[in-house]
Amino acid sequence: MTDRSPSQSSATSNQLTELKLLYQFSNTLLSTIHINKLTHLILTALTSGHSMLFGRAMLFLRNEKSGVLQGMLGVQRESAQGLSIIGGDDALSSRWDISAEVIAHQRATEFCGRVRSTRIDIDNECPVIKNVVIQQKLCLIEDAGCHECSTCSFIKHLGAVSFAAVPLLAREKTLGIIVVDNPQTDRPISRDDLHFLQLFAHQAGMAIENSMLYNRIENAHANLRDARERLVHGQRLAAIGEMAANVAHELKNPLITIGGFAGRLLKGLPADSREHGYADTIVNEVSRLEKMLADILAFSRKPTICYSACELGEILQDCFNSCSTTLEDHNISLSANLADGHWPLTGDAHQLKQVFLNLILNACEAMPSGGCIDVHIEYASAGRTAACISISDSGGGIPADMLPQIFNPFFTTKRHGTGLGLAIVNRILLNHNGSIKAANTDAGARFTVTLPLAETVV
Repeated sequence: MTDRSPSQSSATSNQLTELKLLYQFSNTLLSTIHINKLTHLILTALTSGHSMLFGRAMLFLRNEKSGVLQGMLGVQRESAQGLSIIGGDDALSSRWDISAEVIAHQRATEFCGRVRSTRIDIDNECPVIKNVVIQQKLCLIEDAGCHECSTCSFIKHLGAVSFAAVPLLAREKTLGIIVVDNPQTDRPISRDDLHFLQLFAHQAGMAIENSMLYNRIENAHANLRDARERLVHGQRLAAIGEMAANVAHELKNPLITIGGFAGRLLKGLPADSREHGYADTIVNEVSRLEKMLADILAFSRKPTICYSACELGEILQDCFNSCSTTLEDHNISLSANLADGHWPLTGDAHQLKQVFLNLILNACEAMPSGGCIDVHIEYASAGRTAACISISDSGGGIPADMLPQIFNPFFTTKRHGTGLGLAIVNRILLNHNGSIKAANTDAGARFTVTLPLAETVV
């Protein structure tokens, strides 16, 4: 049996050390599926005192949409001291671990901040990026002239002189790159270092891809769970809505009967009697309940829309005529600028009239002591494909914190309101491919309705 030479013994020892590190690293990658912890383990393993491989390690992941390498993490040996060994000295079962405190400390370093702020354009003419990302080759740079290259600035930005860059591959696809160097010691990167780095990067690439796939599956599962919860919630709301519609329908007939008899009693009682006041209260409250039930039924019913050719100006003029008595009773003046022209629509004229009646009557209720309403119509775009109708009042406006909620069902600022009027308006406009917005002016509130015109107006 021949004795081994010192060089052979040294080579064997290096190989055993390398195999032990690879075993530990492989066990480490299997210990977590969370990409944040995984990336910290990968770079810390390359720079910690356990491996003594490199002074710094930087990770860049590829963004397919933007076509750049995004700096994700940078670890130096000074910040890599928190790596602990789990499993003792057994090389086949031991692995590394890292605590949340060490992860937070590494992310807070100035060097990590510089890496994370770095973007590398994949499509530029940088030979390093071409070799590593496009040709998927390990690249060793020992030429300081790389600093003078005008194609990219990330080398100068990170202060690297002699460095190695290796691709992270998974299924023949480049996920990103790892860049390593030894700026503190200026120790040259040896061929053995490069060999180990390549083996290391191959395992790291597969682990990162598995982690990304796991995260996608987890996100997809969360989205499906949310969709299922929304579906169940929607079914419950539909059941409640159907029940409310049935109850409203059953209540409507008795209310009509009560209101009818109360009205007859009211006519037959002396105006100055106490009973007359009682009957008058019954009639008013029944009327309010009937309106509430009508709103609930209108909101819960599936709308039937009879589309036909109609004229927006005629619909608005019809609304003004219907509201004339209410305007006089509330001492409210109405000014309308309908901009002479043809405003053809394809829609349900009855439902569109309901939209503008609701908005005008709401404006009247906002001005119990009188005021003015301004209705203005104009083209919503240069192409004259839509009409924009604004209805403004002088009623003081809507509280700013309530503005985003006024179109929600059952939200109301009125003492006896159902909160369904504007919700019904919004639904009618959506069914006509229109929209409505609310805003405050110096004097009051302005509702702006946009509706598509049936044809191009010249």
